[in-house]
Amino acid sequence: MGEIVGAGLIAHVPTIVLPEETRRELNNGRESTLVTGLQQLRKEVFDVVDYDTVVVLDSHWATTVEFVVTAQERRHGLFTSEELPRGMCRRPYDFRGDPDLAHLIAGKADDHGTWITPIDDDHLPIFYATTNVWEFLGQGLPDKRWISIGVCQTADTEDNLRLGRALGDAIRESDRKVLLIASGAMSHTFWPLRQLRDHEAAGVEHIFTPEAYAADMERLDWFTAGDHRRVLDTMPEYYRFKPEARFGHYLMMLGALGEGDCTARGRQYGEYENSVGTGQVHVWFDGPFPAPQRTSL
Repeated sequence: MGEIVGAGLIAHVPTIVLPEETRRELNNGRESTLVTGLQQLRKEVFDVVDYDTVVVLDSHWATTVEFVVTAQERRHGLFTSEELPRGMCRRPYDFRGDPDLAHLIAGKADDHGTWITPIDDDHLPIFYATTNVWEFLGQGLPDKRWISIGVCQTADTEDNLRLGRALGDAIRESDRKVLLIASGAMSHTFWPLRQLRDHEAAGVEHIFTPEAYAADMERLDWFTAGDHRRVLDTMPEYYRFKPEARFGHYLMMLGALGEGDCTARGRQYGEYENSVGTGQVHVWFDGPFPAPQRTSL
């Protein structure tokens, strides 16, 4: 019987893969704790925990009529970002996939009233919400499998939870030990272009509004306390601050962990930081996570 052995809300911002000299130039001479936090997370979790597969809930990969899960045997190549090709250019990636788990996840769609398609096309694009975190947490671990699930841009809160329920059920039915990465930001409004370069440092005074910062801090407190029910119950309020991908990455993760019944306490790696107006942080939740008590549709 498979299990989710750990899960996290992880920032993937482009600055983490820039040269250290450039990172420091953008941040008043200081290193980003998003980098050192990932390095610490690698040492304390990804290098020591017993797991087979990482599932990335990728907030940069937007589908429209269904959720899609990668099902290739292996993904490899050079990644250049269409968004920021100057900073993320021809970055190599190479990791095993997990087609068996991908098909098992898709096979749970009907049970939960949703649509999930496994795709094994080698030409399927990859996104830096996957590759950036893999560079820190997966590179150099060739036996570990990595797959990604995109956010669906027509999905609402319930749809994202349904995907998570299917994901959790598939993992528990498998023989896999899995780590989940909800790869994405918290509040997510960028500064306008002509103002943006005045707000590239990590300090929280650069978050787009004080209200967005306060909303993020409130939820970080709830993560630390394991109060995921409160996060879920206040999603309509939080949507005012435009969390990245409507917080689909977190909601899919939470659906797999038991939704409002999940009481896993978060452990923060690094500080909460600004990225040109957006709120970025790494928060990790250790398993085991009890199987949710629910019935299928």
